[in-house]
Amino acid sequence: MEERREQTAGVATQERQGPTDPWRLTQRGFDAARAARDETLFALANGTLGVRGALEEGDSASDGTFLSSVYEQNPIHYHERFPGFTRSTDTRVPVAEGKHIRLQFGDQPLRLSETEWLEFERTLDLEAGALHRRLRLKTPQGHTLEITARRVVPLAERALLAIRFEVASVDYTGPLALCSSIETGRQAIEQGDDPRIGVHGGKDLQVSDEHADADGARLAQRTHHSDMALVCAQQHRLSPGLIFESATAGVGRVEQRFVSTLTPSASVVIEKFVVYDDGNGTAADGVDAVLTRAQSAGFEAIAEAQAEAMRAFWQRAGLSVDGDPAAELALRFNLFHLLQSAGRDGITGTAAKGITGEGYEGHCFWDTEAFVLPVMAFTAPDVARAMLMYRYRTLDGARETARAMNHPRGALYPWRTIAGRECSAHYPSGSAAYHINAAIAYGIGLYLDASDDLDFLSEAGAEILFETARIWPQAGHFNPRLGGAFCIHEVTGPDEYTTLVNNNWYTNRMAQRHLERAVDAWSRLSAERPQALAALASRIGLDADEVVLWQRAADAMHLPVDEALGIHPQDDDFLGKPRWPFPKREGPHRPLLLDYHPLTLYRHQVCKQADVVMALVLAGDGIDAGSKRRDFDYYEAVTTHDSTLSAPVFGILASEVGQDEKAWRYFDASLRVDLDDLHGNTDHGVHMAAMAGSWLGLVQGFGGLRVADGRLAFAPTLPAAWTGYGFNLRWLGCALRVDVDARGVRYRLDEGDRLAFRHAGSEVVLTLGREAVLPLAVPTPPKATFPRVCDALVFDLDGVLTDTAHTHYRAWKRLADEIGVPFDLQVNERLKGVDRMASLEIILERASRAYTPDEKRALADTKNGYYVQEIASVGPQDLFDGVREVLDAARAAGLKLGLASASRNAPALLDKLGIADCFDYIADAGRIVRAKPDPAIFLDVAAALGVPAHRCIGVEDAAAGVEAIHAAGMAAIGIGDARALRHADAVIPRIADFDLRTFVSP
Repeated sequence: MEERREQTAGVATQERQGPTDPWRLTQRGFDAARAARDETLFALANGTLGVRGALEEGDSASDGTFLSSVYEQNPIHYHERFPGFTRSTDTRVPVAEGKHIRLQFGDQPLRLSETEWLEFERTLDLEAGALHRRLRLKTPQGHTLEITARRVVPLAERALLAIRFEVASVDYTGPLALCSSIETGRQAIEQGDDPRIGVHGGKDLQVSDEHADADGARLAQRTHHSDMALVCAQQHRLSPGLIFESATAGVGRVEQRFVSTLTPSASVVIEKFVVYDDGNGTAADGVDAVLTRAQSAGFEAIAEAQAEAMRAFWQRAGLSVDGDPAAELALRFNLFHLLQSAGRDGITGTAAKGITGEGYEGHCFWDTEAFVLPVMAFTAPDVARAMLMYRYRTLDGARETARAMNHPRGALYPWRTIAGRECSAHYPSGSAAYHINAAIAYGIGLYLDASDDLDFLSEAGAEILFETARIWPQAGHFNPRLGGAFCIHEVTGPDEYTTLVNNNWYTNRMAQRHLERAVDAWSRLSAERPQALAALASRIGLDADEVVLWQRAADAMHLPVDEALGIHPQDDDFLGKPRWPFPKREGPHRPLLLDYHPLTLYRHQVCKQADVVMALVLAGDGIDAGSKRRDFDYYEAVTTHDSTLSAPVFGILASEVGQDEKAWRYFDASLRVDLDDLHGNTDHGVHMAAMAGSWLGLVQGFGGLRVADGRLAFAPTLPAAWTGYGFNLRWLGCALRVDVDARGVRYRLDEGDRLAFRHAGSEVVLTLGREAVLPLAVPTPPKATFPRVCDALVFDLDGVLTDTAHTHYRAWKRLADEIGVPFDLQVNERLKGVDRMASLEIILERASRAYTPDEKRALADTKNGYYVQEIASVGPQDLFDGVREVLDAARAAGLKLGLASASRNAPALLDKLGIADCFDYIADAGRIVRAKPDPAIFLDVAAALGVPAHRCIGVEDAAAGVEAIHAAGMAAIGIGDARALRHADAVIPRIADFDLRTFVSP
């Protein structure tokens, strides 16, 4: 095994090895170190059955097969348990493993670890929904063989795995045995101390009724505590020359053995069909019925039917990217995994890790409705409906949760669940997240907007909306101290680093929309299904007075704006907390929650993920662009993106507020979360919400799609990295195609009689087969207005008051030449506004070796020495023209002056320039632990001056500095090139053009 790892280590997927096929994820070469990750990436599923991508003829400790409905129940042990604490958790467990087909040559079993792997290739065919794999190997005896395997988990069957397995001889002559088995004994993995993953292991399932003969093999399994049972059975089709020899049935294992004789250039083929029955299907889903159909059809027919189903899906949900086949492949890969792991039977849920692994113990969370369901609503509405029917099926569990939380009426969906019971033991970031009710209401509303499915509303959706809406008046009240505003108390929003707060802005906004949707449902059913409404109202004890209360609460919802900063406060206390004081961590991404006590996190302005920003994406209509931009700038600076849910949301809002570079960066971060294992836990399963986020980033971010008042609206832009892109949408029975390139946007209606929507604010109406070609949207980043009330000016030094950039360049160049690292003016441009250590990191990107932290500090000190030598001759003559006049005018107007330079030599330089006495405060760059674009240095200056940040104006020459100023809540004036500083609120060519009357109100 070690030899094979050395031979194949570093071999990556196709897009890094040559031309990319945007329909096929191909891996050439096997890397044992990332086997678990690849088993996740190459997994197949169909919403009920999930089969990881391990090899049929091998063994892997991280392999597994799962049924979305099968879980074990484990007690939760507390030293101090209070009323309402959940008493047990459910953990998805591996079921019988049916993929194995082991090889034996005479009396020699084939052990892959003992063979030499000559060639290995596997491909996930997204277009056909199938896994293909080829392995050419040499046995310890010197024989060369080639194994070719194809695998599908068809969408058309409830729980069928179909395999075509071929063994070909290159130079071997002799006997061959294929041992096809169903095996048990795997336990749920103990997944350590990472709270994101889950910690419960557990016993393997009980096994009974093992049976094997010439016709097939089967066994039954049962859980220990959750009272679940299943049957797994297999049958085969054999190529000529391959015959049944024997069958064995032991404890927890059944096997059928087939034999043949191989000669060079000859091969044998076995088709294996494995069926699972969890008791949730119909008679047609029983193992015997499915095996009969599979045997009759054969693998090729099953694979073709799967390919046809996938072709139908891609026709409805097609997408394209011109000029970036790797991104096109990644988007399709993500959408494929969403489709195959989404619950599609109305019985089982859609877990955070799909059915591809054991992460999060197989639990469903709020992101199912907030991220995954919108993708399905726009591409596969029938799947979206089934996902919501799962929530309806578990409504009684939500009622039980509400009672446990002391709510006498209504339903509160659990934070994490499989079968409808709360499985979270940590109530501050679990049960307190009442916003899950609003997320489910959001999903229902979007599905209804997209489908106008009145039957669903009448039969299931309204009951969910009504029962969950009842919780809000119990969780909040009309606060007389705030003029009767409706306030919601002691809840946790999406940001799990801030818990148990009052008036979480996201929760309040989404609760408002939830209540409005429930009122609308009452009104619509009153008009169109009065008998159904009357029956429902009678059954749950609902009357019109309660509905009036919902509307009153929605109208009075407390949704404040902080007057000083012009942003929406995350909660009543968030903005009053200190910012996170610890330095930014270098190296691979590692969430703060793994290293800090929760209380340490709770005491600071630090966000795990989008919270207010999430509200602006899901329910941002009616909020002006300037407010959104200020929220984006502020919360971006305090968000760690420790959750994979965060990047796509920030990217979508970045597109809307004209931050195109950031929109691309966030989109790219969500696009390859699993393909590149960006969070280091793809081994445990894919990140369903992040995958959905990449599709939403394409369609809602770059495409500008929003739904407001039940209508579609678009504002498409084109990323600089692409020459074009396109996507298909389903909406109210219509099929819409949107194509975007540099010439504009082309809308085409492929199905449906008529569709009306908005493009960049203008009304568009399409009829079947007609197109509309319109110009790209041009988002105009909102700007602060001038003149404005101001009490302080905060200046950068280099490029604003004087030019020491070339001095820095000469010092860096001297150092780079000494250590043999290429460095030029182009690289130097990236150092503008960046502190010394961060600049060194940029320079060392081109180094031929790694440097230790001590070596880096020594290099930085050396550079500083060179810089000090260079500035020895600096004097007042080096001030830019107009600097003294600007500073004198500001002092005369009573403004305070501060300096926010990343240079530790700034005080000495100001002395040499003769203007040190003009400044009330000069930031100590050595004490600032976070460099620009973090706002720390500007906030430090404002605090030292005793001036609120929103009453300061920052003056900068670097884009990173402008970003830091905005993140601090200040207005920004750029000095220099208007294109490079386009995100500044105003740009002037040089400091001499700074007219105090233009920027500062009298």
